[in-house]
Amino acid sequence: MSTLVRVFLLLGFLSLVHGSALSQTDDACGDRGGSIWLSSKVVYGHVSLIGGENTRRPPKVTVTLMNASRMTASTTLDKTGNYCFQDVDGSGGTLVVEVEGQEVGREVLPSGSSISPKQFRQDFEVQLNRSAATKPGVLSAKYKYSRIPENEELFEEADTALNQNDNKKAEDLFKKIVARDPADYIVWTKLGGIYFEKGEWSGAEKAFVKALELRPDLGPAMINLGRVYLMQQRFESAIAILRKSTEADPDSARSYQLLGESYLLAKQGTLAVEALNEAIRLEPIGMAECHLLMATLYDRAGAKNYASREYKTFLEKVPKHPDAKKFAKYIKDHPDNP
Repeated sequence: MSTLVRVFLLLGFLSLVHGSALSQTDDACGDRGGSIWLSSKVVYGHVSLIGGENTRRPPKVTVTLMNASRMTASTTLDKTGNYCFQDVDGSGGTLVVEVEGQEVGREVLPSGSSISPKQFRQDFEVQLNRSAATKPGVLSAKYKYSRIPENEELFEEADTALNQNDNKKAEDLFKKIVARDPADYIVWTKLGGIYFEKGEWSGAEKAFVKALELRPDLGPAMINLGRVYLMQQRFESAIAILRKSTEADPDSARSYQLLGESYLLAKQGTLAVEALNEAIRLEPIGMAECHLLMATLYDRAGAKNYASREYKTFLEKVPKHPDAKKFAKYIKDHPDNP
């Protein structure tokens, strides 16, 4: 058999084995630069939302990839629900899904994949609850800021643009407001959120810091500044600002959740468990994912029975989770024997 014939046979075999996978990759990445060849680095997938059919508008969904090289990429999904990170090594990385700024899913990628050592597919099925489908940018009345009529009109127009996912228009309008009134801490917080979604961490940090200089007890700005520090792998800074957030608003489950994650990443397990348990106490269902974080912590520490206990509690709250069978098997393989 000639070398040329063998080459054609090999290519035919590869098309049979990988044809379906490549088609799925193209479905997710087709609108971001065309077909993906076998040698390409890519992390892609689909996010399905369950329970958001009756919301006023589709919630904003963001997928963030933090890879083992500490490089971070983030994308906001369109109506297809597909995401695609090209030319990024996903080996050992972590995917985080957020709905309206609230984390609803997290998955650690393996060091290799069945499609290619450089290609990973990870789908998510997200069960929305009321808090996940509600836009977090709505601030408590205690943070209300009085504006001149002209700025108030611009603010309402910008907020409408945000609700319609027109971030560029919203950003331009918010900038006009702070150009007239640099003391508007609400607008600085809104701008920080826009920069965060674009992955412009420096701009987001400056905006949130500015808001906190003007209003030191502004809980939403503290939470989001903590998220910025987490994205930058600045764990001690995240811990510091999120501790202040829990002090400013002791009823904020989101603050405790993020504080717990920060402690985990800083390898302070005991403090992480305390913070995550407080988040669960405040919102037993909404913060059920904290059980998974603690299960991972206990598993890596060799405390399999404690991990099993967390998985069991989680499944009692979220029985239809996509990984329910995997968790059930773990529970069976590592029974909780206190």
